[in-house]
Amino acid sequence: MPHILALDQGTTSSRAIVFTETGAIAGVARQELTQFFPSPGLVEHDPDEIWTTQLATARRAMAEARIRAEDVAAVGITNQRETVVLWERASGRPLHRAIVWQDRRTADFLAGLRHAGHEASVRERTGLLLDPYFSGSKITWLLDHVPGARARAEAGELAVGTVDSWLVSRLTAGAAHITDVSNASRTLLLDIRRGEWDQALLELFRVPRALLPEVRASSGVVAETDRAIFGRSLPLAGIAGDQQAALFGQLCTRPGMVKNTYGTGCFMLMHTGEQAIPSRNNLLTTVAWHLGAQPMEYALEGSVFVAGAAIQWLRDGLKVISAAPDVNALAASVPDSGGVFVVPAFAGLGAPHWDPRARGAIVGLTRGITAAHIARATLESIGYQVADVLRAMVADAGTPVAELRVDGGAAASDLLMQFQADILGVAVQRPRITETTALGAAYLAGLGVGLWKSPADLAGHRQIDRTFVPTMPAAEREARLAQWRRAVERSKDWAV
Repeated sequence: MPHILALDQGTTSSRAIVFTETGAIAGVARQELTQFFPSPGLVEHDPDEIWTTQLATARRAMAEARIRAEDVAAVGITNQRETVVLWERASGRPLHRAIVWQDRRTADFLAGLRHAGHEASVRERTGLLLDPYFSGSKITWLLDHVPGARARAEAGELAVGTVDSWLVSRLTAGAAHITDVSNASRTLLLDIRRGEWDQALLELFRVPRALLPEVRASSGVVAETDRAIFGRSLPLAGIAGDQQAALFGQLCTRPGMVKNTYGTGCFMLMHTGEQAIPSRNNLLTTVAWHLGAQPMEYALEGSVFVAGAAIQWLRDGLKVISAAPDVNALAASVPDSGGVFVVPAFAGLGAPHWDPRARGAIVGLTRGITAAHIARATLESIGYQVADVLRAMVADAGTPVAELRVDGGAAASDLLMQFQADILGVAVQRPRITETTALGAAYLAGLGVGLWKSPADLAGHRQIDRTFVPTMPAAEREARLAQWRRAVERSKDWAV
């Protein structure tokens, strides 16, 4: 039986999953990734640790699946998006820690571009906002702050890329410097309608074209792994940013279908087909994927910066729980949040607010509030943020949403999923396999080598674990959302 090896390099961990041709999991391995916080608002990773943890999990997943390289039909890659690595082409040596998508160090630089009147033209070409979240300004910062980097980049000695490019470079022993169009669409440097690097944007961000990877389709063989890594060369046949991969893994392949991934952040995407819909409500227009000879497909996206990371804060910062899953029992020990609202704007606010100077807030505290109330309010804050995004998305698309397909770590919480259905007023559907990010990468890779002929061949793979139906009265829902919006306003424009 042929297998697909999916490499899923995330913000807090690297994981690898071996899937069978029926979409079943045959082996899985995960390893945590060190987080570096040099100063407030700065977030970094060690590129070498990204590679070594990803390689180690790949080998462990194959061992658990009891397969050899000969049994692997293709390798798919999915990755934390917008995170940037700069390295030497000749040696593969990184020249700086990776600057993570959450990092806010370029806020002032981008504010200058906004004040100079560039945002409208950038948004028209890229579908994105001038926000530190995206890769372009991170590349500018590296070229300006790593000694000699700009001159070496212009001479063609250096390479820069998102994490997919870094992994491909290491997997091919430096032979390939590529990215897929979904990851490239998150850089502020790609014209998303042409699927090509935009010269005007490269000049605006002062990024030499020689530094950048070649942009390729999301599905199809783009390179082969170096023979020494797995004992034989394996085809790299699927690449997509983690949220686009999750959209594909959820089989949201028709316009109007929506998924939300609950990870370190929260990411909602609505498939919009071959049409790149401009947002009127501060959402992003992004490339969903490009299936080889087919036209590019697009999505509307809303990004919440802090979701699962808020639960980690309860564990590591407040120390009111010892493990992330413990939040469910603690939150369920009280009937409600006691009027408390937590706005976890630890790295600013994403969609639909886009305020990099917002900071976390807890409002509504009284003497009767306990750790359980704060835990419940923190859990509920994830649901409220998702509701903000879905409301904006429905307004942009002009069509109501019948169901939300969910995945990611926090989707395992029945308490959160029921609250999510209640506060949205729509059904929430959780699949049996919630590792849909890796599954999407596997599907793209399998299609890329002809294991499946089209996305229609995958429909029978999807199995539902549970559907959560809203039970909250509409009046209560609207009252809670109104209070939530008041709390959000108090967190905005806080940082100096």
